[in-house]
Amino acid sequence: MWSEGQDLAAWVDRWADQQPDAPAIEFEGSTASFQALSQRVSSVADWLNERNINLGDRVAWLGPNRPLAIELLLACSRLGAIFLPLNSRLLVSEHQWIINNADPTIVVADPMFSDHALKSAGGRPIHVIDDATLPTATAVAPRPGKPEQPLLLAYTSGTTGKPKGALLTQSALMANALNSAHAHDLTPKDRFLTFLPLFHVGGLNIQTLPALMGGAAVLLHRTFDPGEWIADVERWQPTWSLFVPSTLNAVSEHPRFENADLSSLRGLMAGSSTIPGATTRPFFERGIPVGQVYGSTETAPTAIVLKADHALEHPGSCGKPSTLCEIRIVDDHGANVSAGISGELWVRGPNILQEYWGDQEATSESITDGWFHTGDIGHADTDGWIYIDDRKKDVVISGGENIYPAELENVLAESDLFLEATVVGRPDQRWGEVPIVVGVATADVPPSDESVLELFAGRLASFKHPKQVVWVDELPRNVMGKVLKHEVRDLIAHKGNEA
Repeated sequence: MWSEGQDLAAWVDRWADQQPDAPAIEFEGSTASFQALSQRVSSVADWLNERNINLGDRVAWLGPNRPLAIELLLACSRLGAIFLPLNSRLLVSEHQWIINNADPTIVVADPMFSDHALKSAGGRPIHVIDDATLPTATAVAPRPGKPEQPLLLAYTSGTTGKPKGALLTQSALMANALNSAHAHDLTPKDRFLTFLPLFHVGGLNIQTLPALMGGAAVLLHRTFDPGEWIADVERWQPTWSLFVPSTLNAVSEHPRFENADLSSLRGLMAGSSTIPGATTRPFFERGIPVGQVYGSTETAPTAIVLKADHALEHPGSCGKPSTLCEIRIVDDHGANVSAGISGELWVRGPNILQEYWGDQEATSESITDGWFHTGDIGHADTDGWIYIDDRKKDVVISGGENIYPAELENVLAESDLFLEATVVGRPDQRWGEVPIVVGVATADVPPSDESVLELFAGRLASFKHPKQVVWVDELPRNVMGKVLKHEVRDLIAHKGNEA
């Protein structure tokens, strides 16, 4: 599988030796071969070393999709450092919290985020790098990176409203790559078109990094544009691409979709949330199967896979455990449930997180004897196919982004507009879900919805802002006083039907 003591970047070095001229990454008209990529990673590692990046140091990256993001990750693997990708959609205040928590040694930023990085970095060194000034160095860096060392620190929204940093080792990313390779039956002849953001483990680890570790080529888009995706499928002839529900809809609704030549595609993969049948149907009708990957930041993320060639036979299922993963479905006492009975999904495998950064309590609560508690509710049928029924943690997944209600509820709690309020997700045709505020007003006449929505301006990234306010007389609660969010969601659905 991999050699003892081998860092992640060594996989690219090996392909550079075996197929030096084969394309590795194409980006905005420029193609880097595996030999060129290997050399670029070495140069970036040398550059980081000259800036005193040592074992365990964090290297933050803030920018859009660019090859530099991948090069920084692989350079960190050579040095035994930790790559910290920052979600470029967040506000300065949100980045300040993450940077203060992770305490990176340096922050590397794309020019379009230079001012943002300066405001977020808290006095830490900032290096703004464009395509014309890629890192160079004068000396060769040591290479102490090893599989057991942490490599990726990916922050995910927390149930308490504060992000948590999932720490993944080099070997976890290696294991995830093997899971992904089997999910796609990956060979060096495959070609992957990536447009989902590399600051999420989905965009980075479901296809992109496994493709490069498997000797396959990657076409990297800076951002998502459905017309550009269709044009590049015709031009570049990829075999695979990765989607979330909102981007599937955007492509299938594009005027060029029906007549475009998509024949190169062996299939598509979708992730981040449950995938409605209506979203995938246009692709199946065009002979393009759409599989699924279930997982989370904490599982790197490939934990359960519905391979593309099984997808049509098992609608609604997210698949079976990936190659190196075990899945348990358990009741509230941690005991396995029978087929057809719903319970919480637990995952065990070499790809799960090592810990939550600086949060031993959260780590202990989330991992039991090597089993990671996903917080998702699901069941398996008698043949072992797994289905997701609900999300125990109430996360709202909108356009592939996780939005935790607690983060919005913390803002609402500071306002005098409500006696009580909560946030739930509402199904949305474009985004999959959007967050909705449901509240009881302090006055007889509820304030305007606009006054509520203004509470979030400058506080949270715009994609997290609620899209609607629903006023009610009281919130449903259990005997312990806890808001019953499933009943709130039912209430929203009922009011929508009445409208």
